[in-house]
Amino acid sequence: MGGITSALYNSANALEVFSRTFNVIENNITNVNTPGYAKQDQLLIAQPFDPASRLAGGVTAGPMISSRSEYLEQAVRLQQQALGNAGQRSADLGQIQPLFSLTSNSGVAGALSAFFNSFSQLTVNPNDTISRQAVINAAGRLATSVNTTTAGITQVSTNVSIQTSDVVSQINTIAGQIAKINGQYQASVAAQQDAGLDAQLHADLENLAQLTDFSVIRGSGGALTIAIGGQAPLVIGDQALPISVDSASNQTTIRDANGNEITSQITQGKLGALIQEKNTTIPGYMTDLNTFAQSLADNVNGQLAQGVDQNGGAPLTPLFSYSGPTNAASTLGVNNLTPDQIAAASAGAPGGNGNAIALAQMATSPQINGYSFTQFFGNLGSRIGNDIAAANQDQQQAQDQLTQAQSQRSAQSGVSLNEEATKLLQFQQAYQAAGKLVSVLDSLTQTAIDMVK
Repeated sequence: MGGITSALYNSANALEVFSRTFNVIENNITNVNTPGYAKQDQLLIAQPFDPASRLAGGVTAGPMISSRSEYLEQAVRLQQQALGNAGQRSADLGQIQPLFSLTSNSGVAGALSAFFNSFSQLTVNPNDTISRQAVINAAGRLATSVNTTTAGITQVSTNVSIQTSDVVSQINTIAGQIAKINGQYQASVAAQQDAGLDAQLHADLENLAQLTDFSVIRGSGGALTIAIGGQAPLVIGDQALPISVDSASNQTTIRDANGNEITSQITQGKLGALIQEKNTTIPGYMTDLNTFAQSLADNVNGQLAQGVDQNGGAPLTPLFSYSGPTNAASTLGVNNLTPDQIAAASAGAPGGNGNAIALAQMATSPQINGYSFTQFFGNLGSRIGNDIAAANQDQQQAQDQLTQAQSQRSAQSGVSLNEEATKLLQFQQAYQAAGKLVSVLDSLTQTAIDMVK
């Protein structure tokens, strides 16, 4: 009877172990599309079988085994950071590129060409009122085009500030979610084996990687310590340490929970791109555009000042005006001149077209750092185009590498429905066999009891 009882016990225990295995398989299948989920396996431990030593054998359930590879998870997160950065740059700079089109008649390039062409037309009949007025009108359109371009860049800069605040808010929200999961890990050992919590945690980490770069350290209890930029604490245990953004000086400043500046520590993800755009890229464009506007106004005004107006007098009012070097592009305007005030003639030949010729020639002569106005503006447009092309290339490369990293991760820890179906069939057969054995042992036990009677 002892052998039969032992075998019956082992068989019944096997049924329970196989039942737990079914639950794991079912959980895998249910979560096949759950973000952050990693395939789980129930470890089965064979017990020693030695009748002489009264070791009855059998099988018991060991710990749950996760197929997750933290190395592959980190590889995916690194590519998410690169993709978030490049995608943000591509989207934002793409809004600036049309403002610097060299083929559009409505932009600065077209207005600049029309402006110098108006002086060329004036050389044909320097005392024609209509031609003189055409110069003033063309100057007004050019100033307006420069103002419009500046306003467009300023709007993108404003949008970048708004997006920065939104991204910082998202980072803090995710930090709070991770801190909450850490708290559950610290409160319960069972939580550390919860595949659902583990999936939520890694989904949060991947979402965070799209926003910024960070380092992760896992404690002995499973709780994560996260440092944004690799240095500033964002999550410690069940405490989230929110960051903040300060744009008061027209520059983005990121601060940690203690108010310390950590801007330079953040280089990747959307936040890294937004910081670079606000603090470096867009101000660089604006500096060149201000240089263009100031040089245009100063050089044209200076050349006009060397000539005489239609009345033979020195011009008293400059054609262009602006309020200062740092905002020349946004404030560039045309003074209220009458056609007769345009100094088309040179001082030595009143009534002629000498100064108009000199002004027309400025279109192709070096005026800014060895470049003509058209070349300088074209160079700025080309720089913007190159920045966008680089961002697009980086985005495509990061997307390809992310897809590769995700494929490697999926091969390691993703749920395969075919694999789960195979395991389900195998354990179903084992379960049925154990069930039949229980039925046979039960029958033998009943027979043995009847014989005793």
